[in-house]
Amino acid sequence: MEEKRILCVGLVVLDIINVVDKYPEEDTDTRCLSQRWQRGGNASNSCTVLSLLGAPCAFMGSLAPGHVADFVLDDLRRYSVDLHYTVFQTTGSVPISTVIVNEASGSRTILHAYRNLPDVSALDFEKVDLTRFKWIHIEGRNASEQVKMLQRIEQHNAQQPPGQKIRVSVEVEKPREELFQLFGYGDMVFVSKDVAKHLGFRSSVEALRGLYSRVRKGAVLICAWAEKGADALGPDGQLLHSDAFPPPRVVDTLGAGDTFNASVIFSLSQGKSMQEALRFGCQVAGKKCGLQGFDGIV
Repeated sequence: MEEKRILCVGLVVLDIINVVDKYPEEDTDTRCLSQRWQRGGNASNSCTVLSLLGAPCAFMGSLAPGHVADFVLDDLRRYSVDLHYTVFQTTGSVPISTVIVNEASGSRTILHAYRNLPDVSALDFEKVDLTRFKWIHIEGRNASEQVKMLQRIEQHNAQQPPGQKIRVSVEVEKPREELFQLFGYGDMVFVSKDVAKHLGFRSSVEALRGLYSRVRKGAVLICAWAEKGADALGPDGQLLHSDAFPPPRVVDTLGAGDTFNASVIFSLSQGKSMQEALRFGCQVAGKKCGLQGFDGIV
């Protein structure tokens, strides 16, 4: 019997990454230190990290036929990511992000071109054989459809013995009102610093205390706050914290949040405690910030 996998549902994009020695001024002509094509997107990046950590994983997201999709699929295969549930759409094109990485600070500035590619639907998700998965992570996007996906997992879990239930995590990263309904689903909810600040919170602890009432009974709410580390709050009311683990030199923070999420999921899926998972997430994300791309995080 095959080992049960971790499924990540969400976005894959092409990142065109321009590394510069300092952030360019407007209306100037600047030479890059380097440029590369890199597969990106939150769920897609999390698959990369899970694969590097040694977890069998699968990606579910939309693609449109063409050169960009070929590049993206080849790269996913390079990391042995299961592509069984990738959905090819008949309209739109694969999104492209142009990224400026400032090597002096490690900051990343993203210009995202959304090209009318539909997200995977609840109908697409009906085709997923849930028995193949031990964990499903959903990157908040088309929330009304994703709620139906999450309800399907809940119905499946209701018929399973405790050891066979699928664990579920949800990421609420973008400050869009539609996504906030996703707080009420999943065993684990990752809320971003951007969403927390948008809702008026000034720290991860403030955000966890202010938002915990939105999660379902028994769930854990997690918030990473860049160089301040990360915090988690569970049903026992105990706040957990891990400091950040900054590298000797920050060179590339693109995908650091996706790395944190994937590392926490990996650690918990291996039976580690929430405190251990939080620390591991911060460690791996910190290491990633000292590298261009993801190779070398382990």
